[in-house]
Amino acid sequence: MNVFDVMRNRRSIRKYKKDPVEDEKVIKCLEAARWAPSASNRQPWHFVVVTDQEMRKTLADMHPYGRFMKESPVVIVVLCDPEKHPKYYMYDPCVATQNLLLAAYAQGLGTCWMGMVNVGFEEDMKQVLHIPEKMRILCCVSMGYPDETPSSTRRELEEIVSYEKYGIKK
Repeated sequence: MNVFDVMRNRRSIRKYKKDPVEDEKVIKCLEAARWAPSASNRQPWHFVVVTDQEMRKTLADMHPYGRFMKESPVVIVVLCDPEKHPKYYMYDPCVATQNLLLAAYAQGLGTCWMGMVNVGFEEDMKQVLHIPEKMRILCCVSMGYPDETPSSTRRELEEIVSYEKYGIKK
């Protein structure tokens, strides 16, 4: 499977099998995230891996769109550190998270990214996970073996690409 196949075929998975995810696969995903590019190589990210069922349930109950987190065997909470790079601290962990998602799919795992920026429950989640005040939660990623494969559509390139100036087509 090449990188283009991985990008084209990965889907957001919201239904998971009960099978546990091997630690080695989680570590491989975190390694992929770790090698993501970042502005000035500041690497303003940190990852909290949650496998405890009660904690996953607690997180799922906090996130209005993340109820399925309690069913996924793994939840990875992606943090960003504003002190590492005040201008770009939120962008770089997005790139790292994409690497994580692609690495998961390449290993037969399903994931779903759930945004956390400017939500009303970030402080509660930080308290439950003992996250330092200075850190921000970028997103939560549910992870497990997929029990579904949803279909997906994408807009055509002609709809989303301009050349030289906005609106100019080839």
